[in-house]
Amino acid sequence: MRVLVSGGGTAGHINPALSIADKIKSVYNDAVIEYVGTPKGMENALAKEAGYKIHHIEVRGFKRKLTFSNVDAAVKAVTSVIKAKKIIREFKPDIVIGTGGYVSWPLVKAASKMKIKTAIHEQNAVPGVTTKMLSKYVDKIMISFESSRAFLNCDESKIIFVGNPVSEKMLKADKKMSREKLGISPDKTVILSAGGSLGAKMVNAAAYELIKNYSLKNENIIHFHATGRGGYDEQAKLYKELGFAEVSEDTLTKDGVTVKKYIYNMDEMLSAADIVVCRAGAMTLSEIACLGKAAVIIPSPNVTNNHQFKNTKVLVDGEAAVCIEEKDLTGEKLIQEVSKYADDKEYRAKTEENIKKFAVYDTLERIIGVVKELTAKKG
Repeated sequence: MRVLVSGGGTAGHINPALSIADKIKSVYNDAVIEYVGTPKGMENALAKEAGYKIHHIEVRGFKRKLTFSNVDAAVKAVTSVIKAKKIIREFKPDIVIGTGGYVSWPLVKAASKMKIKTAIHEQNAVPGVTTKMLSKYVDKIMISFESSRAFLNCDESKIIFVGNPVSEKMLKADKKMSREKLGISPDKTVILSAGGSLGAKMVNAAAYELIKNYSLKNENIIHFHATGRGGYDEQAKLYKELGFAEVSEDTLTKDGVTVKKYIYNMDEMLSAADIVVCRAGAMTLSEIACLGKAAVIIPSPNVTNNHQFKNTKVLVDGEAAVCIEEKDLTGEKLIQEVSKYADDKEYRAKTEENIKKFAVYDTLERIIGVVKELTAKKG
C-alpha cells in the first residue's frame, strides 16, 4: 500500500492528515506513506516530526480583490499541478488523500486526472473552497457533519459521513481518573477556558473578568485558563495584581484558579472539566462532543469563510452548546452563561447529552473502510 496524504495551512487540516496516515500505517504493515505540503507551512515541520517524508508544492489562494498576489496565485495554480504530477509519477501511490488547505488541491486534482484513487476529508460543517473545487474530481468525500451534504453539488454516492479523527488519547480519557491525577475533588465544578494556542485578546479579557468576578468568589469552583503563547506575559501582569503567585515560569495560581501559558495535557484537562469555554475549531468541537462537555463557544471571526461560527451554529441548533460571538463578548456575558451551567445541573446535563449526539468515536475505522473500498477497486 502506497499512500500520499496532504493537508496544509492550519493544524485543523494537518492533524487529521497525520492521524489518517498513522492509522493506515497501523493497519497495513507494508504501507509506505509520504506527505505533500508547502515549503513554509506548519505542515512542513509537523509531518517531519511525525516521521513522514515530505514533498513540497508551492501554491497560494486567490484574494477577493484584484491584486498582484492573484497573478502569482494563477501561475502557481498551473505549476503546482505540474509539480504534483511529477511527485505522483515518481511515488506511484495506490491512493491520494487530502484534508484541506490550498496544497491539497493540485495533488488531489492531478491524481484524479491520472486515474489514481482519491479521497478528501472535510472537517468543517460548511465545506471549504478546496473541498468544493475537488468534489467533482474525487472518488470519495468524507464529511464530519451530516449537514455538510447540502453544500456539496456532486454525486451523493461520493459522500460518506465519518466524523473528525479525535485522538485515541482523548477518546480514552476518563473524568474520574483525570481528576484524581490532578488532585481535584469530585464535588468541585471545574471550568476550563482557552482561546487557542496563540492566544486571543478578547477571550483572555473576558476570561479575566470571569475569574476575577466569579471563579475566585466561589469556593466550589476550580478554574484552569490557558492564555495562549501570545497572551501570557500581558495577562500575567494582571493576575499578579490580583494576588496570583507564579509557581513556575508559565503558571500562576490563586484560590483554586490556575492560569497557564499553554496546556500540554489537554486530554486530562478536558476530561476533568465540567464546563468548557473555547473557540470553535472543528477538532475542538469534535473533542468536546466525544467527551460530552457543556461548552460556551466563542467562534473566531478571523477564519476563512467564517467556518467557526458555522460549526458552532450546528451545535447551537441542536441545543448542544451556547455561542457568544466575539462582537458580543463581555466578561458579564461570559459569567452569565458559565454560571448558568454551574448553577443549573439539570440544564448542564441536558446539554451534555445533546452534544454527545454529535460525537463519532470510530472515525478512523470509517476512514480505513473508505481506503479499503477504493484500493480494492484499483485496476
